[in-house]
Amino acid sequence: LSAEKKRVVVIGNGMVGQRFMENLIDLDEDKKCTISTFCEEPRAAYNRVKLTSYFETLDPSALSMTSEFDDEGRTPWYEENNVELLLNDKAVSIDTESKIIKGASGKELEYDVAVFATGSYPFVPPIPGKQRPGVFVYRTIEDLENMLAYVKENNVKSAAVIGGGLLGLEAAKAVADMKVESHIIEFAPILMCRQIDQGGHDVLVGKIEEMGLQVHCGARTESFVGEDGSTDADNMSPVSALRFSNEDWDDLPVQMVVVSAGIKPRDDLAKDTDIALGERGGIVVDEQMKTSADGIYAIGEIALYNNFIYGLILPGYDMAGVCAKIVAEEELDIKLGLEEKPAFTGADLSTKLKLLGCDVASFGENQPSPDDPDVSNLVWNDPLGGIYRKLIFNKAGDKLRGGVLVGDAGDYSQLHALAVKGGELPENPGMLLAPPSARGEVEEAELSTDPNTQVCSCNDVSRGQITDAIKELGVEKATLKEVKACSRAGTGCGGCEGDVKKILSQELESLGGSLSNNLCEHFDYSRPELMALIRTDSDPSSVDSFDKILSKHGHGDGCEICKPAVGSILSSIYNGQILDEGRMELQETNDRSLANMQRGGSYSVVPRVPGGELSPDQLIQMGKTAKKFNLYSKVTGACRIDFFGAAKYQLPDIWEELGSVGLESGHAYGKSLRTVKSCVGSTWCRYGVQDSVSFAVRVENRYKGVRSPHKMKSAVSGCVRECAEAQGKDFGMIATEHGYNLYVGGNGGVNPVHAQLLATDIDEDTVIKYVDRYLMYYILTADRLERTAPWQAKLPSGKNGGGPIEHLKEVIIEDSLGICDELDERMQYLVDSYHDEWAEVVKDPARRAKFKQFVNTDKVQTREEMIEFVDMRGQERPINWPADGEAQTNWKPPETDVFARSEKTWVTVGKTSDFEANVGSAILYGESQLAVFNNEREGEWYCTQNMCPHKQAFVLAQGIIGGLDGIAKVACPLHKKQFGLADGQQLDGDLSLITFPIKIEGGDVLVELPSEVEVDAILGSSGLRVQSSCMDITGTSLEKDILQGVKNSTVAVV
Repeated sequence: LSAEKKRVVVIGNGMVGQRFMENLIDLDEDKKCTISTFCEEPRAAYNRVKLTSYFETLDPSALSMTSEFDDEGRTPWYEENNVELLLNDKAVSIDTESKIIKGASGKELEYDVAVFATGSYPFVPPIPGKQRPGVFVYRTIEDLENMLAYVKENNVKSAAVIGGGLLGLEAAKAVADMKVESHIIEFAPILMCRQIDQGGHDVLVGKIEEMGLQVHCGARTESFVGEDGSTDADNMSPVSALRFSNEDWDDLPVQMVVVSAGIKPRDDLAKDTDIALGERGGIVVDEQMKTSADGIYAIGEIALYNNFIYGLILPGYDMAGVCAKIVAEEELDIKLGLEEKPAFTGADLSTKLKLLGCDVASFGENQPSPDDPDVSNLVWNDPLGGIYRKLIFNKAGDKLRGGVLVGDAGDYSQLHALAVKGGELPENPGMLLAPPSARGEVEEAELSTDPNTQVCSCNDVSRGQITDAIKELGVEKATLKEVKACSRAGTGCGGCEGDVKKILSQELESLGGSLSNNLCEHFDYSRPELMALIRTDSDPSSVDSFDKILSKHGHGDGCEICKPAVGSILSSIYNGQILDEGRMELQETNDRSLANMQRGGSYSVVPRVPGGELSPDQLIQMGKTAKKFNLYSKVTGACRIDFFGAAKYQLPDIWEELGSVGLESGHAYGKSLRTVKSCVGSTWCRYGVQDSVSFAVRVENRYKGVRSPHKMKSAVSGCVRECAEAQGKDFGMIATEHGYNLYVGGNGGVNPVHAQLLATDIDEDTVIKYVDRYLMYYILTADRLERTAPWQAKLPSGKNGGGPIEHLKEVIIEDSLGICDELDERMQYLVDSYHDEWAEVVKDPARRAKFKQFVNTDKVQTREEMIEFVDMRGQERPINWPADGEAQTNWKPPETDVFARSEKTWVTVGKTSDFEANVGSAILYGESQLAVFNNEREGEWYCTQNMCPHKQAFVLAQGIIGGLDGIAKVACPLHKKQFGLADGQQLDGDLSLITFPIKIEGGDVLVELPSEVEVDAILGSSGLRVQSSCMDITGTSLEKDILQGVKNSTVAVV
C-alpha cells in the first residue's frame, strides 16, 4: 500500500455500504484513502427498499443507487470516484492480524480499515420441505427473476408468503404483481405485530383482502408438502401445498412459497476470528461502530448495538454517517472540527409506508407496556372507510407519546414531530385524532417550517438540509431532480417526494423564483393560465386554433403534452368536431380514433347508455354487431357494454350499425363525462323516493360530450341506501323526500376520495344549475389531467374557514366571484352545440376516409395478422404481452445495415393531399407497415417503420408528433416512448426505428426503399406479429434470410 494513502475495504455493496462510501468520499477532500468494495451480486448497489417496484419496469437500473447499469452491472460512479468495485466476488475470509481479506475469486486485499456492511439474509424457519423446488426467499433482484421464471415455467396460480411483517407484505405484493393468487401466512395473531395493534390489523386486512389477497394469521405451518405427498426434509418433489398443525385447518394448495419471515445478520465471515459476535448473531459494535478488532467497523443489519439489530434503512444510514466521520478523523487523520465525537446511540423506529396500497404508520411509543400507568389512548375506528388511528397520550393529556395510523396517515409528519421531538398540543388533544380525509383534507397537513423537521426518514434529511441544497443550487438550477440528488431526500422509498416538491416550491418563491408548472417547453403557462388567456382574449378568432395559440402564446412545434391540452381547451370553449380543421393532430391516441386503443393496436367500442337504460332492440343490435365483427363483449366497470378487438378501419361500419338503433358515442375515449350511474329508483324499488333513472338520463344527456381536464363520472341514487355510489363520483346526487342532496369532488381509482356535500334537498333544476357551474368552474381552472378531487382540495378556504367546499358554496350558490352568468352561458353553449361524433363520421365520406388503414392501398391487415388472438370462454382476445426484456419486446434492428448492399428505388406511396397535416399515416409495402409523417408546420416529411419496438405493436402512425429541444419526434400512442423522426433513435431510452429517405416531387410522395422481399424480411408483419411461439431472426441468419430472398427475386445485389 502507498505510504501516503490508506486502503479502506468495504465488505458488502448494499445500500448502507454504498452510503458509507459516499459519506467518506465527501469527507476525504484530499484523497487520503483508496476504497475497495466486495459485491457478491452481479450488479452494483441498488435500492432494496423499492424492490417490489422492479415489476414496473423489469429494469434493474431503475433501482440503481447511482446511475444506469452497464452490461457488466457497473455504473460510472465507481470509476469517477476511484472506487475498486469487485463484482460477483464474495469476501470469504479475513485475517485480522495480517489485515488481509480474501475474495471467492482468489483476490486478496490488504486493508488499513475494514467495514463490514454484509447486511442480513432471510431467516427461513426449520419447516420440513423448505428444500423443495418452488420455495424461494425474497431479498434480491435475482430472487424476483427466479420467481418470475418459476411462475411461467410451472404455470403457478397460487402462492403462499410466509411472514406478515413489513418484508412479508412487500413479498406478498411482489407475488400479486406476478398475477398469482397470494396467501399471507403469519404465525402471530395479527399482521405487523411490532408496528400495529389489533384495530390496525383489522383495517389493514380489510384493505389487503379487497385487493384479492388472503390473510391467514395464527397459522402454525407444519410442512411444505410435495406434489408426491411427501412432507420430509429431504424429498425434492416440487411444493404443492402447505400443511398446518392448527386444529381443523385444511391443507392450502399452492405451487410456490416465498419465505419472508425476518432476517439474520450475515456474520459468517467474522466467525473464527477475534471479532466479538452476539449470542444470537451480529457483530458487536460500540457507539462509534467499532468492533473488538483493530481497524474493523460494522454498520447496518450486521451491526449489533446494545444487543439490538436495526433492520430499517434509516438506522443503517445513521451508522454509515457516524462510521465515515470516525474513520475520517481517527484512521485518516482528517480534521473535521467536530464539537462532539460522532456516536450512534440508537434510532427512532417510527415509520410510514404504503403497503399494498394502504397507508401504514407507527411512531414514538406505539406499544407501551401493558402495566404502564401513564397511558391514555384515543382511538378512531372506521371499518367502513378503512381507517384506524390510535394516539397514545400521557394521563395528563399534554404529551403525545406515540401512535398507530392505518388507512390515512396524511398527518404523519406533524404527529411524529409532536411525539418524538415534543411540542405544544391543542387545547383539546382529541382534535388530532380525526384523519385528514374526515376533515375534508385530501392533501397532507401543512408542512412545518421548522428547519429541524425530518422530511425524509429513509435518509434522515431535515427541512433545513433541503432548504440549504435549494439555496446552494440557486433559482435556475434547483429542479426537483437536482434537489433530490443533492440532499438525498426522496431517494429512499420515495414516500416523501411530495413534501420535497412542496418545500422546493415554497423556497423558490421566497428566493424570487417559482417551481415551473408550465405545460411543456412550448408554453410558459400552466393549463389554467393558458385557458384564461384564451377565454378572455378580446379577439376570439385569434385563438381558435392550435397554430394561432402557439404563435400568440407559445413557441416551437408543440408535443404530446401541450397538443392534447390545447385541444381540450378548444373543445371546452368552441366545441368543434375534433377531427376537423387541423384539430385531429391535437388529439390523444383514443380521441383521434374516437375509440380506445387496446393491447396490440386494436380498439374498443363503448356506446352511451344514459342512466344505464337500454331497449331490447338496442341490446339485440349490439349482439348482432358483436357477432358480425367478432368482438369480445364485456360489461365495463362503469356498467356499460364494451366491445373489444375492432380494427380502426372497421370502426365506421360498426358505428353505422349501432347508430341505426339510436346508440351514440359513449365518449369512453375522451377526457369527458363517462357515465351517470343509477339505481332503479322509485320506478321499481320499494325504497326509492325519487325517479333516479329519469334524472340520471337527463343529467347524462345534458353533459355528454363535454370535454374536461380529466374524465368525469356521476351517479344518482334513489334513496339514502346509496346503491349507485354517488358519493364516490365527481358529482353525485342522493334522493331525499324533498329532492336531492348534491355531492361533489369524489372519485375512485388509485386514490379514492369521498365526495363532499354542496347542497341539500334541492330540486332537479337547481341540481342542474349548480352542476353546470361546478363543472365549468372546474374546466376553466383545473390543471392538465387533474381530476375534480385534487382540484377541489387545492381551492382556497371559504370566508368562514370551512375549507374548499365552503369556497365552492360561495362561488356556485352565492356568486361571490361574480362569474355565475359566465359559467351558466358557457355550459349552455356546450350543451346546445353537442354533436354525436360518430354519427357525423358515419354520414360523411371525407371523415370516414380518416379511418382507412393504409393511405396507399385498400388492402387491410387484420388484427390477427398483427397479434395472435386466443379463445377465452368462447370469445377471442389478444395473447398477453410478454414482459419487458423477454422475446417479442424491445425489438432492435440488426447492428449492421443489412440494406447497405441493396439496390433501392424511389417508390411513390401517394399524393401529398393523401396525408393529413402534422400527423402520421400508415402505408403498406409488401406486407410491411411503414409510417409517413407530414410535419407541415416545419415543411418536413419523415418515413419510419410503423411498429413500435417496445411491444411490437403497429401503431406509431397514430402517435402525436412534435418537438423536443429542436428534434422532431413522435410519441408512441401506447406507452409514450419518444423517437426522433430523422434518425429513429429513442429519446428516452435505447431503442430505435428503421428510417427511410422521403421526398416530394410534383405533389407525389416518394420513399426510397429496397425490394419488398428485403423489407419484409425485417419489418414484415408476419415476422413481427406477437404470438405464443416465435423464432427470432437476428445477425448473420437475418442477412442470410434476406440474401436468399434477394436471390429468388429480380432485384440485383450490388
